[in-house]
Amino acid sequence: MSPEYPFDEAATARVVVDDTGTVVGWNEGARSLLGWAPAEVVGRPAAELLAEPAPPLPPGPRWDGTLALRHRDGRSVRVWLLAHHRPPRDGAPATWLVVTPLSGDGPLSPDDPLATAALMQSPCAVAVYDERLRLARMNAAMAEVTGLTEERARGLRLSEIGGRPQSDELEGHMVRVLASGRAEDVQTYTRTGGEDHAHAWLARFAPVTDAEGRVRGVCLAAHDFTDNYLARERLQLVNEASVRIGSTLDVTRTAQELAEVCVPALADFVSVDLLDPQEGGDPPTRFAAPLSLRRAAHHSVHPGNPMAVVKPGEVQTYPAGSPQADSLVAGRTIVASVEDLDAWLAWDTLRGERVREFGIHSTMSVPVRARGMTLGVAVLTRYRRPDPFTADDVLLAEEITARAAVCVDNARRYSRERDTALALQRSLLPRTLPDTAAVDAASRYLPAARAGVGGDWFDVIPLSGMRVAMVVGDVVGQGVQASATMGRLRTAVRTLADIDLAPDELLTHLDDLVVRLSEEAGGEGSPGEVGASCLYAVYDPVSRRCTMAGADHPPPLLLRPNDAPRAVELPPGPPLGVGGLPFESTELELAEGSVLAFYTDGLIDFPERDQDAGLRLLSEALAADSDSLDETCDRVLHALLPAGGVADDVALLLARTRGLPASQVATWDIPADPALVAPIRKQVVDQLDRWELSEASFTTELVVSELVTNAIRYGSHPIRLRLIHDAATLICEVSDSSHTAPHLRRAKTWDEGGRGLLLVAQLTQRWGSRHTADGKTIWAELALFDEE
Repeated sequence: MSPEYPFDEAATARVVVDDTGTVVGWNEGARSLLGWAPAEVVGRPAAELLAEPAPPLPPGPRWDGTLALRHRDGRSVRVWLLAHHRPPRDGAPATWLVVTPLSGDGPLSPDDPLATAALMQSPCAVAVYDERLRLARMNAAMAEVTGLTEERARGLRLSEIGGRPQSDELEGHMVRVLASGRAEDVQTYTRTGGEDHAHAWLARFAPVTDAEGRVRGVCLAAHDFTDNYLARERLQLVNEASVRIGSTLDVTRTAQELAEVCVPALADFVSVDLLDPQEGGDPPTRFAAPLSLRRAAHHSVHPGNPMAVVKPGEVQTYPAGSPQADSLVAGRTIVASVEDLDAWLAWDTLRGERVREFGIHSTMSVPVRARGMTLGVAVLTRYRRPDPFTADDVLLAEEITARAAVCVDNARRYSRERDTALALQRSLLPRTLPDTAAVDAASRYLPAARAGVGGDWFDVIPLSGMRVAMVVGDVVGQGVQASATMGRLRTAVRTLADIDLAPDELLTHLDDLVVRLSEEAGGEGSPGEVGASCLYAVYDPVSRRCTMAGADHPPPLLLRPNDAPRAVELPPGPPLGVGGLPFESTELELAEGSVLAFYTDGLIDFPERDQDAGLRLLSEALAADSDSLDETCDRVLHALLPAGGVADDVALLLARTRGLPASQVATWDIPADPALVAPIRKQVVDQLDRWELSEASFTTELVVSELVTNAIRYGSHPIRLRLIHDAATLICEVSDSSHTAPHLRRAKTWDEGGRGLLLVAQLTQRWGSRHTADGKTIWAELALFDEE
């Protein structure tokens, strides 16, 4: 006999019968037993082989018993039979395998190695098979496993005793052991005998040798380690849950991950329903039915979840008697059979139909709890698996649900903090940009999709003399703290801009502020980690010159009319918060209609591309022809940002420069003679007549007279008067070479002076002073037309 196939087919009578009762297989052993040739019985009803009616088959996958069979010569033969029902496999239909041994030759002699190989009294299940791989001996433990006595099973193969696909695999190991003479260890998870529950087995197949060392058979020793196997499976599922659940800070995705982890390892269908967050508070601690829950996620072994009654996102009310309500009211896990849910299913007829359609028999409802709060409930359902939920299943479901609950709570807390930070961020950013005579401006701000709201900001600040300041900055960090720091820096920039500091000086003062904020944020003698970048620019529409300075911030892109965009060459500056390092400014002349693009690094810096590629995309988007800055902003964001959201905040500010015509500016050099103030007033009135602004002549005369007189009396030469106007504003500026700034005070009754600036403040809508490289400028703004 070939060692690759040592089976003796004549040692067992084996018949295969399909589910219709037709014989489809007949071996030589069956022919030896009953005399019928295969051609005489294959394709005919198996009932014709019975000499007397057979008893009804009991339910289950296996049967054994003694039947009277009809021999070909007409006599009746009583035979013990073992039958296995084999389910459909690899496209083949279900069949019954019916076997009986023919070669049970009685007990072995004491000196036979097959008889002495096994420890027949061992608690370990032991069986010995001969070189034809037919059962020779087995102990009581193996008989209990197989559900057959040794007398009945002797002479059968392992695949015939087991009758399952795993039995064929184990028999293959026996063939290799018989051929190689080397032992093999195998783990398998299968049902044995007539049991409904599967067991995990650790089996060792060892060769049985005679005195001369020849292999005479195979010894099988099997150890049941089901408890260890299931514990390992539970631990593996918990580990898988810790990896898969909570991959994002998204409540819906986290609930879906919980459902997917539990199917099919624990249940055939899982639904997760959550309580809607309370306005401004935590979920309640006590519950009473009925309860309204929102379906967050569900998952089943069937694609499309056909047994689901509620769609994700829908709210449904669960009455008393439902698994969801009962579990939340009781505050614990509840395992129920379908009979326990009759009242609920009678009330919810659609669910009752689904239960009957899919054969649902058990549910387990587990409260989703984290940090002492109940967030919802997960309901696990079984219908394909026949066994109900066990106490170990409850512990496992509670462990996995507890991990998911923490992730759900983290996601909700993150969403709440993100909404708070976003609301704070938007409240601190300008709602609308001011309409100025210097620039047309448009802006966009996008918070980070995953990392949280950051500290990006931008601003457009009107300055004296029709000038405008443009600023963009980025605070290090994310969340509410970064937004609050951004608000303080934006306020500081506006305050410093109001006193007309040059860009490099303003950044120096802002750097000092960030150093102080960092010291305040620190603790126990160590500074905090407050830091920021910033770019500050001032544009004058009269001179059409722009001065800017940066603190570790990307330089703006400049698009001149009929030219390609290019980055402005800006002197490098240290980040805000370093302290003690200087900032430098640069000045450039801008033609009317030039576009400056200010942005934060979140616009161009992505892991999947470098900054140079981002700058190229930004240049291409800016270069596209468009009269609308808002359209250009949208085009830039569409070209540079991914569809799934950005990993860092993005701030974008576009400004198109305007120029103030020389015809709207008038300048006079003032002699140091108070007697010449009257002629100056006359020239101012004449100029207003030419501008068709005569209605402002009286007020302007008074303001000019006061400012010029003060400059002559208290200032230093040279002195210059300048008038600037646009459609709504007239500005009077008087400059001199003195660095002493005037102060507004209220004159006492007996004071001879001190009322001039008070009068100017009363007659104008704004006034102030700014320092220049050559001295100072006192300015006052007059509204040309009252707002209706």
